[in-house]
Amino acid sequence: MFFDFPPEKRINVIVDTDAACEADDPYAIVHALLSPKLTVKGICAEHYNEQGSTAESLKEIKTILKAMDMDVPAYMGQTGPLDEYQDEKSEAVSFIIEEAHRIKERKPEESRGTDENHGRDCELLYILCQGAITNVAAAFRADPSIIPLVRVIWIGTHGAGDVKAPFREFNAGNDITAANEVLTSGADIWLIPSTVYTTINIGIAELKRKVAPCGEIGRHLYENLVAYNMSDGAWWTQGESWSLGDSPAIATAINPGCGRYSEEPAPHVEEDTSSSYKADNPVIRVYKDVDSRYILEDLFAKLELFTGR
Repeated sequence: MFFDFPPEKRINVIVDTDAACEADDPYAIVHALLSPKLTVKGICAEHYNEQGSTAESLKEIKTILKAMDMDVPAYMGQTGPLDEYQDEKSEAVSFIIEEAHRIKERKPEESRGTDENHGRDCELLYILCQGAITNVAAAFRADPSIIPLVRVIWIGTHGAGDVKAPFREFNAGNDITAANEVLTSGADIWLIPSTVYTTINIGIAELKRKVAPCGEIGRHLYENLVAYNMSDGAWWTQGESWSLGDSPAIATAINPGCGRYSEEPAPHVEEDTSSSYKADNPVIRVYKDVDSRYILEDLFAKLELFTGR
């Protein structure tokens, strides 16, 4: 461990990620693995609605773990959207269900936390979702009894209320059925919409200076991002900057107060990924902003401490 940390404040997390989709997921995965508060029980590969994309995500997860010399379980998730693969039950889905029940079955004396609210946090399984939310939706379908046992933090949608889509929101758009099933499931959800996750802006020059020198994992993070930035798939970027938009899923688990939020009815996601207000939808937490420099500097500092740079 890099610094002293109160062990009773640790929380158990699963990272669910379309890691090979583009370049920001790996940064969020590394941030989770380097954060003492987060006990990463496993990493689940998520699809990005392309043939073979789940397998590619799993491959990238394993590349990250090898570069960090870490032994954390990695699981193959659903191979596509719920509507297309509704009878499939991947190893990631089975793992989510098993881990949720394992948290529930802890002995009372093993429960952590010094007050009522903090104790509740430590008794939940956090699922930190950085892509389509198919694996979580499939787990909820397979075993609805886990819904009260988890807290889902999701990078997705354009937010609560009636919001016309300024662009097709990638994560919700890759499985709209899954998005709406999870949002209406009654689960404890913290939603980080596009207006928030697009603000984690960083220059590639800063990444070269602060990330690239940090050992094998730093080189991988930087070179992977530069390679994607030079590819045809990066037509939408600004050229010499990036948004590490998946990182708030990790940062809000570490520090829920790193941004402002409100409690609102969960949005209904339309086919074009616009949000519609549904008064009878369950109330969830919706983040309005996050502190981007806190998030980025926390990652950079942990990388330096990890690699001894």
